[in-house]
Amino acid sequence: MHELSIVLHIIDIAENEAQKAGAATISEIELAIGKLSTIEPAAFDFAWKQGVKNSMLEQAGRITNYIDGKGRCNLCETEFLMETLHQPCPECGEFFSEILEGKELQIKSLRIEEKIKN
Repeated sequence: MHELSIVLHIIDIAENEAQKAGAATISEIELAIGKLSTIEPAAFDFAWKQGVKNSMLEQAGRITNYIDGKGRCNLCETEFLMETLHQPCPECGEFFSEILEGKELQIKSLRIEEKIKN
């Protein structure tokens, strides 16, 4: 399950950014995950629940935006929605397409709580 290593990497990035900003906690994280990114949502959710324990994200809300796949046929240049990586063009049946959207994996935003200054 590669989802756990992805979750742990997200935690590292989020904690590093929060610490740079002098944050005491992270209250929310927003992610963008492409539907063609090979991340299985159920496995990601399970890995998230396990991975965030004892981290700055343990109590944080998580907003996950799933990005639809979009491709352009290399033969006829038709743009179309892609459900899978190896989907034929609906116009001409060609299997070789350029992926335009849907492979994203991004931290879009973090909401942090700053440390109280004395």
